[in-house]
Amino acid sequence: MLREMNLYPLWVRKDMPAPIEQPSAEFSQEVEAQSVAAVVPVEVVRHEEKSIAPASGWSELKAQVKDCTACKLRAGCTQTVFGVGDENADWLFVGEGPGADEDERGEPFVGQAGKLLDNMLASIKLKRGSNVYIANVVKCRPPNNRAPEAEEVATCLPYLKQQIALIKPKLIVALGKTAATSLLGKEATLGSMRATLHDFEGTPLLVTYHPAYLLRSPAEKAKAWQDLCAAVSAMNNLKN
Repeated sequence: MLREMNLYPLWVRKDMPAPIEQPSAEFSQEVEAQSVAAVVPVEVVRHEEKSIAPASGWSELKAQVKDCTACKLRAGCTQTVFGVGDENADWLFVGEGPGADEDERGEPFVGQAGKLLDNMLASIKLKRGSNVYIANVVKCRPPNNRAPEAEEVATCLPYLKQQIALIKPKLIVALGKTAATSLLGKEATLGSMRATLHDFEGTPLLVTYHPAYLLRSPAEKAKAWQDLCAAVSAMNNLKN
């Protein structure tokens, strides 16, 4: 499984610091212990979400997103990127927003970051479209792949919340700081949000690194692997 994320074999020069140990069988117990520990105080993000009429089902919600012109992002993108996967999935992975490849194809995570996400899924015996749904906080590509602004998140977040209500996932995995802070409604560092089981309106949520960040910072893949192990442990506990 570690080969799927390019974590094995791990060669280190003699003059380099010792490598991070791979997660042991005790890791899930450590994460559970951390999840009940005090959470680092955070500042609440203040933004008013757009009010939209609840969709009666997937078809209506997809039409709402496709026709949405409520923020400036729609004018600068090729098409909206709704989401993809099993609409009754136990697992929901949420990223930040579409990039150039996603904007062209209309599907989230199809570029190099998407390939890495597929490898991450495979490392924990998951597969895109099979008990997995993938979506983004915003459905339109921000210019130059910048992070979405607070107003853009506030406009688009109700669509994601309706997706979550329709899917009813057992576990949400937030990929990156934007996804995590948007869903949790608070500002914090990604490091302080990892290794803790959060709650999103009654659904457990775990935070890990965005695949695009891991491509730029491959040394963090070991931590991402730990997060995936924690997610598997959390899912197993939810099923028991």
